[in-house]
Amino acid sequence: MTVVLDRTARTTSAPRAAALGVLLAAVATVVWSGSFVTSRALHDSVPPVQQAFWRWTVALVAVAPFGARQAWRQRKLIRRHSGFVVLASLLGVTVYNTLVNQAGSTTSAANMGMIMAASPVLMAVFERLGGTRLGARRVGGLLVACGGVVLLVGGGAGLAAGDLWMIAAACCFGSYSALLRRKPAELGGTAFLFTTFLCGTVLLLPAQGVSLAVQGGFEPTAGTVLPLLYVGVLSSAVAFFAWNRAVALVGPSRAGVVYYLQPLCVALLSWVLLGETVSAAQALCMALILGGVMLGAAG
Repeated sequence: MTVVLDRTARTTSAPRAAALGVLLAAVATVVWSGSFVTSRALHDSVPPVQQAFWRWTVALVAVAPFGARQAWRQRKLIRRHSGFVVLASLLGVTVYNTLVNQAGSTTSAANMGMIMAASPVLMAVFERLGGTRLGARRVGGLLVACGGVVLLVGGGAGLAAGDLWMIAAACCFGSYSALLRRKPAELGGTAFLFTTFLCGTVLLLPAQGVSLAVQGGFEPTAGTVLPLLYVGVLSSAVAFFAWNRAVALVGPSRAGVVYYLQPLCVALLSWVLLGETVSAAQALCMALILGGVMLGAAG
């Protein structure tokens, strides 16, 4: 799968590459939406740091057969760009997911999805500061979708402590996505994933030790292990590969516009899995978000 996508990115025309990038960003967004639900479901059984540690341990095992050998072959290149790799690991692996899990302890999955949908604004700001012209249609789509998110959040019951943690997570993810534009072109995608997963997991070790000493471990049951396998394999290995490839193909701002589908996906999952209904006001806001996604992705 990795080889096919790598070859496709090099050989397809610009329109086809753009379409592939948008599709991959959508895949990552849908899969990540489920991770917010699992994070919320585990909040009273697995401590946030331990959720993050085992998520990335599982992800590391999942990606090792594809990325370990490539990372070893490119070890000199990785060493040369060690500062970039460590910063990407810290933002995208160690800190971001831990903040998401912490947020899940005190706020709903729906709120988590809504707030995370604001992170593309930061992606666009970073890309514009880097000298990239975003284009009128993309900026328009960004503003329309952002307006839908603002209305959706503004119609809630105010900010809880978990919402503040989620705002910090959104800023962290936006910074990570903008940083991806500086990834060395010669560094393979699976080698980068394996290296950042490994580095991020190692950086989590001290916090994991403190959490075990203070909070104790958790009971490995189907209700705890299966969600961790989901976030480890799908939300980490698969979704991060898809997202990184999407950013490489279409840039963080356009991929970020697709990311506005997050609250819509979370709302649909809540409806299917939890039986929650969607109000007319929420439907209107989601229509704005979807419209902004379509406008920005085509711009």
